[in-house]
Amino acid sequence: MSTASGSAKDLKIGKFVVIDGEPCKVVELQSSAPGKHGAAKMRITAVGIFDDTKRTLLKPSDGDIDIPIVERKVVQIIAVSGNVAQVMDPKTYEVYDLTVLDELKNEVEAGKEVEIMETMGRRMMIRVR
Repeated sequence: MSTASGSAKDLKIGKFVVIDGEPCKVVELQSSAPGKHGAAKMRITAVGIFDDTKRTLLKPSDGDIDIPIVERKVVQIIAVSGNVAQVMDPKTYEVYDLTVLDELKNEVEAGKEVEIMETMGRRMMIRVR
């Protein structure tokens, strides 16, 4: 897996975290004060990058968390067939298929460049350039 280890207290809204094996973007952070017999707790609420599912993680503020390594790339569309686009990475010349999101269907056509997000072995089309 392409993840790094980090501390829960270093998280900020808009950063990425792995919850239940799924890469997520943090949308809300809540922390409690340290008690008499324990450390401060953090409630991390995040939305899945690939499935838009809301997930919650409860950890001590000094607890370890997994942070996904997210890469953004620009690729070129070679062909479009239905809701699948065949794209090529211009640096490595790797060719693979991506599912076209509904909101991008009208803009996607052969020859255009698109921005993708890649993490943990999965890829997703973000926007058309």
